Amino acid sequence: MPPLFSSLRRGRPALTALLLAAAIALPGTGFAAPAHRTPAPQSVPGATMRIVAVVNGDVITNRDVDNRARLFALSANLPLSPDTLNRLKPQILRQLIDEKLRMQAVQKARIVVHDAQIADAIHQIEARNGMPAGALRAKFAADGVSLETLIDQIRTQIGWNEYLREKLGDRIKVSPADIAQQKAVLQAQSGQTEFRIGEIFIPIETAASAADTQRFAQTVITELRNGAPFSVVAAEFSQDQSALQGGDLGWVTLNQLDPEVAKVVQEMPAGAISNPIEVPGGLSIVTLAGKRVIGQEIGTVVSLRQVFLPFTSRLDPNNPTAQQRATLDKARQIGATVHSCDQMTQIASTMHSPRPADPGPVPLAAINPPAFRQEIATIPYDHTTQPLVSPDGIAVVIVCSREQKNLAQENDQQITNQIIDQRAELLSRQLQRALRREATVQRFPGAA
Repeated sequence: MPPLFSSLRRGRPALTALLLAAAIALPGTGFAAPAHRTPAPQSVPGATMRIVAVVNGDVITNRDVDNRARLFALSANLPLSPDTLNRLKPQILRQLIDEKLRMQAVQKARIVVHDAQIADAIHQIEARNGMPAGALRAKFAADGVSLETLIDQIRTQIGWNEYLREKLGDRIKVSPADIAQQKAVLQAQSGQTEFRIGEIFIPIETAASAADTQRFAQTVITELRNGAPFSVVAAEFSQDQSALQGGDLGWVTLNQLDPEVAKVVQEMPAGAISNPIEVPGGLSIVTLAGKRVIGQEIGTVVSLRQVFLPFTSRLDPNNPTAQQRATLDKARQIGATVHSCDQMTQIASTMHSPRPADPGPVPLAAINPPAFRQEIATIPYDHTTQPLVSPDGIAVVIVCSREQKNLAQENDQQITNQIIDQRAELLSRQLQRALRREATVQRFPGAA
């Protein structure tokens, strides 16, 4: 779900590029091989619902904790063994307590999150994943996850962002002087090394909870090193505003990082996951996506047009439905007849494609898998790509242009968004700490 504050950060690839990157090129006449998927654990039949915590009078039950665990399993596409689930429960409960505190603050401020806002957020999730309207509810039902769990999380995120917006007041306005000052800083940094960082921040609430937090951090690291997507884990468990962007801090210099984090980052190879790093207020787990020199990142940017043809049900590659086979035929027909970007745009409009025909400028290096990146880099402008099959539909793409650009440069809007994000993040941490200090929280023995 996109936050109300900007999700733009320096060097962030277009979101649609990430969607395209998830597609699999279709060889010959067969459908793509299925990705490994372990079903999320189901609730225990006949399990008794009991209260595990009371937050300023509001109740959290063991069912709330279990449902959030299943949501995490579904999101991360990971198995959750009973042993792993038990290790996760303390942090899941802490997260739910923090969310209760946030929602109470939102309600006290008389901020109303309308059902239409939540429905729009769910629609955006479905659209970004190429899913038809209503498919998310069906998918959750099939995996034993209550959609209400996601709705509650979305409601809290939207409400908290509105709360931050009110608290920021005039600070949400970025003046030309602010932008000029930031540009001067960037100019002074020219030639320095920047690091593309992902971060998961786990707060340590009290000295007594430090050991539990350390154990939870080790559990998260184990899952990450076993292949869990960093962005998904960050979105579920990181406790700062970057969680809404999958933990992505964008491109940062060492002096923008906590000194302890900076020490580790300098020694990390790209793709590595750090051990827990002690920072003020908690622990950070970071990953390094790459390095670059400020002002000197020259790369290829491509302009694309696409048509996405959704399936009416999730693809079983070994047993495609008649509709899925017809969709494949339609994709091949488009590929054989389209020879220009204008044609592709027109077809996308005529067919009401759920993804935008123009995903915006896409850095070539951000496109995956490598075979698809190579095809985009070399295909003639009047040819379309092979159909790209995902579990929810098929995309056909044509390249409009390839340009060499300095990817490190930022425009005024990107700088504005970055300043707002920084202010919102600082305020969010301050307010969350204040809410914890003032709260009356009861936890019951054996709860988590």
